[in-house]
Amino acid sequence: MNRALIPFLKSALLSLLAATAMTAQAAAEKPAAKADPAKGEALYTNGDTARGVQACASCHGAAGNSTIVQNPKLAAQHDAYLSKQLADFKTPARNNPVMTAIAKPLTDDDMKNVGAYLSAQQQKPGAAKNKATVELGKKIYRGGIAEKSVPACASCHSPTGAGIPAQFPRLAGQHQEYTAAQLVNFRTGARKNSDQMSTIAKRMSDEEIQAVADYVAGLK
Repeated sequence: MNRALIPFLKSALLSLLAATAMTAQAAAEKPAAKADPAKGEALYTNGDTARGVQACASCHGAAGNSTIVQNPKLAAQHDAYLSKQLADFKTPARNNPVMTAIAKPLTDDDMKNVGAYLSAQQQKPGAAKNKATVELGKKIYRGGIAEKSVPACASCHSPTGAGIPAQFPRLAGQHQEYTAAQLVNFRTGARKNSDQMSTIAKRMSDEEIQAVADYVAGLK
């Protein structure tokens, strides 16, 4: 090799490496695509048969207001929580034969878009059904169960049941049957995507779970 070319080649190589590093850095710093509620609405309402994505509305109702008590209301739920749960359905942490199959073909953008759409919808209110236990539910929700080391639900999910975005889900207005079923799932280990909730639910009786579920259904 011509010795005169060596400095040139070194300079060219260094320039190429620098350009590659700058490109990689620019890609890493590129902000994540903003969620698109319109695309989320289309996917939620109609699905995408070409990709094997089922419409969510058939089970969770128009605009996320499910009329089937076993299926949760999704309207007004926090978008980050919704997209996380969809991602969790793809893992053993939240194994559900129906939802696992539905979630698998969804991309990260799909989940964010659906979450953005649903979080902007207005939830139809629920109501407590059992007057005999609603006071017990209110007591547990607001003050916990000291002798069982069960914390007040309101400390994480807020006094109104609105939850805390990106941390704790909205509970207000949710179907009693669904809330109770999820607490039981946390207690038995059927649902494993919150160590905190698994610990709490294991300390609660069926009566206490049902009372809390009934109380939060009436929160607005």
